[in-house]
Order: sequence, then C-alpha cells, then structure tokens
Amino acid sequence: MMNDTYADYAWEQTAALLAIDSPSGFTAAAAGWVLEQFRAMGFDAQMTTKGGVLVDLGGENAANGLLLEAHADTLGAMVAQIKGNGRLKLTALGGMNANNAEGENVRIYTRAGKVYEGTCQLCNASVHVNKDYDSAKRSWDTVEIVLDEAEEPQTLGIEVGDIVCFDPRTRRTESGYLKSRFLDDKLSVGILMGFAKYIKDEKISLKRRTYIHVTVYEEVGHGGSASVPEGITEAISVDMGCVGDGLNCTERQVSICAKDSGGPYSYDVVGQLIEAAKKAGADYAVDVYPYYGSDVEATLRSGVDIRHGLIGPGVYASHGYERSHMDGITNTLKLLCGYLEA
Repeated sequence: MMNDTYADYAWEQTAALLAIDSPSGFTAAAAGWVLEQFRAMGFDAQMTTKGGVLVDLGGENAANGLLLEAHADTLGAMVAQIKGNGRLKLTALGGMNANNAEGENVRIYTRAGKVYEGTCQLCNASVHVNKDYDSAKRSWDTVEIVLDEAEEPQTLGIEVGDIVCFDPRTRRTESGYLKSRFLDDKLSVGILMGFAKYIKDEKISLKRRTYIHVTVYEEVGHGGSASVPEGITEAISVDMGCVGDGLNCTERQVSICAKDSGGPYSYDVVGQLIEAAKKAGADYAVDVYPYYGSDVEATLRSGVDIRHGLIGPGVYASHGYERSHMDGITNTLKLLCGYLEA
C-alpha cells in the first residue's frame, strides 16, 4: 500500500533533480537523468525529439488512455550582453523575476563546456556608495552578473547566448518543509517517480493505459504541445498548486485547479478528481489560480481532442524561493492512487 516510503523517495528524487541545472532550453542533462531513473525502474521510457521524456506505465484500456504531464525545465537566464566593465547583462528564461534574483549565486555555462560562478547584483550594489540603492527599480536592465574570475569574460570563452543558472538552495527542515527554487515543477516530477515506483513495487496493473510526459519547455509555454501517444483521451498536468491570498490550499495539501488564466479545466475531470481525493483520504483544496498556465493547456492548443485537469502539491512563493511540505507530496500521491484506482 502507499506509505511514507514513497513520499520520501519522491523527495529524494526531487532533490537529486534540483541539483541538475535545467532552465528552459538547457535541459539535456536533467532529461537524461529522468530517462535513466524510469528505465532503472523497468519502464519503457523514451526521449522525444523535442527533448522531453515519455514513459509508458502500462495499463489495460488503451482506447481511453491517460497522460500525466510534469515539467523538468525551470526558470533561468541567458547572457544578453557583455558590458564594457566585464559584467554580464541578462535576459530572462521564463518568468524569472529580477526582484528576487538579486543576491543569488549563479553558474554560467559556456558552449565550450566550461562553468563559471558569479553573483546576480544590482548595478552599483554597495549601499555605502549608491545613494539610490533603496529606490532603484530592480529589472533586467538594472541587475547584472558579477563574475568570480579575474579574467575578462571573452577570455574565459563566455559569449552572448550562454546559459545562466541560479542556485536552488535546496533543503528539507526537521518539520517536513521543503524549501528550494524550482520546486515548480521538479517536485511533481519526483512525485510521478514515486507513483511509478509504487505501482512497480506492488505489481499494479492500471485499469487505463497511462503515460508520463516529463516536458522541457513548460516555462516558455509549449512544453506539452507535442508527443501525445495514440489513444489518449485525457491529460492531467501534475504541477505546483498555488498558495497565497484568496486561495484555499496550503503547502500540506494537494491542490485541484478548477480554472486558471487559460480558462476552466474540464468540469467532469475536476469533479472526478474531487471524488477520488475524498475516497483516497487525501487532504485537498479546490482553487482558481489567477495568473497561471500549464502543460495541458499547451496540449489542448496543439489541437488534441482531450479532457484536461491540473493537480499538484501546494507551493508557496512561486517563481521565487519556494516552499512546500512532505504532506503535500503524500496527499498528491494519494490523489493519484485514488484517481487511477491503484
């Protein structure tokens, strides 16, 4: 039966994946790691042309298939300009926000395979020098990367287009809170690994043919727009659940999204998810997310005729330094088991 072992496994896999830098467009290492983890469990896993990972969990009814989507790509940045003073100007990858990037350690990956460290700082960052420090607007025009190298960037081989990755600062507290950048959505990738391990260990044959698609371009809007297997009639995005003012969900719950900025999710699917959560004893909340989009909406926009839904562990401070809880993992696993009757 589903127990805390699988929640712990999900977090261990999440933490390992968080240690692999993977902003949108720079995901080969993370996707390769995900591929090998599913294959090591004995599943048929393939790399898509686009660079994602498609996993066949098996199941009986191939004509009413289910696709579970989560994404391994994260926010990040790219070198947009090498300034005359040797600092680097950035352009964001996805919704990375300069307001909470300031002061973070970064890694710069060159196309020659070199990795250099630096820090994202406000231009003229010393409070003792800059009288406008407090009032300065934080944007990608007013922050920059200060390299931890004595040589000029060009000498190091740093060029425009190189990838800049922010330190996730991952940790788990004694009380079960999980803190890191990029829990969106590596936490849900770990949860799907935990679910896959559970059905493998328990030798469970699912009643519906079920696939996992770990996408790699969700943060820029087209992650789930391809690689839908034949026979799929329904797709559920397993992504972060929103936590904030006006919403019901906490970090300890699994969130079921009824509507986001892309419109309502399938009324029938949302209702079935609610019933499954109740039957499985999962602590859940239903919410409307005001500023959010998901993989399954990209799947729908690609023209696939499916029903769609969205669930995920509650995550606070999204697109910043995020926080969830082990209970959020457990409740998401319970909902998945209930919905797939596993």
